Amino acid sequence: MEQSKELNQKANLLRKWSLIATTEAGSGHPTSCMSAADFTAVLFDKYFTYDLSNPLNLYNDRFVLSKGHAAPLLYALFALSGAYPLEELKTLRKFGSKLEGHPVPNFKYTEAATGSLGQGLSVGAGLALISKREGLPNKTYVITGDGELAEGQIWEAANFAAHEKLDNLIAILDINRLAQSQETMFGHNIEKYINRFRAFDFEVIPIDGHNFEEIDTALAQATKNTSGKPVAIIAKTFKGKGVSFLENKDNWHGKALNKEELQKALAELGELDDNLRFDLRKPERSIFPADHTPTQNTDLSFDAGKEYATREVFGEVLVKLGEKNKDIYALDGDVMNSTFTEPFKKAYPERFVESYIAEQNMVSVAAGLSRLGKVPFVATFAAFLTRAADQIRMARVSEANIKFIGSHVGVSIGEDGPSQMGLEDVALFSALPDSIVLQPADAVSTAKLIPLIVTHKGFAYMRTLRPKTPLFYKNEEEFTIGGSKILRQSGNDQLTVVATGITVVEALKAADELQKENISIRVVDCYSIKPIDVTTLKKCLQETSKKILVTVEDHFEHGGMGDFAAAAIEGEDGMVIKMAVSKISQSGTKDQLMDDAGINAAHIISKVKQALT
Repeated sequence: MEQSKELNQKANLLRKWSLIATTEAGSGHPTSCMSAADFTAVLFDKYFTYDLSNPLNLYNDRFVLSKGHAAPLLYALFALSGAYPLEELKTLRKFGSKLEGHPVPNFKYTEAATGSLGQGLSVGAGLALISKREGLPNKTYVITGDGELAEGQIWEAANFAAHEKLDNLIAILDINRLAQSQETMFGHNIEKYINRFRAFDFEVIPIDGHNFEEIDTALAQATKNTSGKPVAIIAKTFKGKGVSFLENKDNWHGKALNKEELQKALAELGELDDNLRFDLRKPERSIFPADHTPTQNTDLSFDAGKEYATREVFGEVLVKLGEKNKDIYALDGDVMNSTFTEPFKKAYPERFVESYIAEQNMVSVAAGLSRLGKVPFVATFAAFLTRAADQIRMARVSEANIKFIGSHVGVSIGEDGPSQMGLEDVALFSALPDSIVLQPADAVSTAKLIPLIVTHKGFAYMRTLRPKTPLFYKNEEEFTIGGSKILRQSGNDQLTVVATGITVVEALKAADELQKENISIRVVDCYSIKPIDVTTLKKCLQETSKKILVTVEDHFEHGGMGDFAAAAIEGEDGMVIKMAVSKISQSGTKDQLMDDAGINAAHIISKVKQALT
């Protein structure tokens, strides 16, 4: 009885400080915090194992607040665990505070940025997957709201977690009935949620989310689970619980109380001891993610007389790197025989994650892997990465160290048609701050660039080609992120053609044909799109008789390499003429489609002649 009374006090302290913090901020979601206060209080008071001084200790339990708008609750939980003074909660949402409106890595105890709803269960699945495969004894707890259970990604994650037998994953579903503008899809019909999670092969435990005895029993059962199934604790709760004028009332979502309302609410919560704390259990061991600096030499060499598809070379290089760096993981979306992650699976099955056709879940799982020091390679068709645009965005907000590989780029993939053509992928990835975007044109540059993106800490995206291309470089050639290569030049070049990927082949053909007419052009392989080689592009402008760069790429015009080239020479005496895909393509051969898109050698020749007149 005494323990239950103290738990009630601690839960109400979470409510009190969530209310105070949001009132001080003048915004926030206090009622969403209040519904989850009771079960999170029990979790932190009795079950959560965590070393506050070492958030990245691999033996820590993991806590993912998928309903990120309840961030004040997250901050209050760690404040009441002794991470920082309660008074710091009053800095919520203030400029410069680590307690932002939704959790981000600036708050070191968060596992991933959340707030774009429906993604937390996938992140938790990634965290749990590492623990499961590496034999770590911890648990991953994910708190979801009921509104976000309408998101398809939740069910992608549920499918994945069950398939991977993640019985160390415990989802606690806060079924408080009220969403932002209306009642949720199923309201308080708990049976609907029970049926759905059971159908996805979860161990399901329905509880009254405000009954401490039921909460305790459910968590005890969940933490001892060895069934091979993930757990869903379905908690029926009330939004605004504990304050009569807020509890289960409409139109309070995302509204902070004014000073007068706050005093009224605090009076209802009663006198509380601010000195109460959660006494988190520390894990028995401390192990931390390794800090690898992998070698850049893969010892691969290529025959000058042969042609290679860069997607196949990627697969070879990844296997070589995986041998040296045990933190490299490969995730694939049921296209491993097209992206060529299949050799990695055969070599290191314990570090291969088949995500099936669920790209949104795949990206968020990778964010979870990255949090624990892994270097995940996420590979699929470039076009299919765009369906996970929000997950990619949120992974970047999470400061995840993910390497994305997009195969089947551009119209050059041929007969598959426009639904399979990645033509907006450069725009997607390059829009993200501090991202790297690369597009090698041959086997040698591919083999040399992939190790560089492993060494680089942060987001990197590489486009790989379906068609085979000849070698443009000797095996000993070196490459840099932010570099380019001049493949044709003379003392009387009239302008520069800047190409990338498959269009390098076309640009060289064009240069050879133009030379027959005594028209010399410079050809640059712009293998690094972001950052782009500003120095080389400016140098080319200065050294050609016409101050013109003709950019040619197998990508839509806006957001592509041409835009980066134009930005690179801004303020210079010169101009950029962009050649890119300007319409939706169709089925056909590679050559037919590149001609139809206006980006093949013939069109480059025509554009050069037009520019020189």
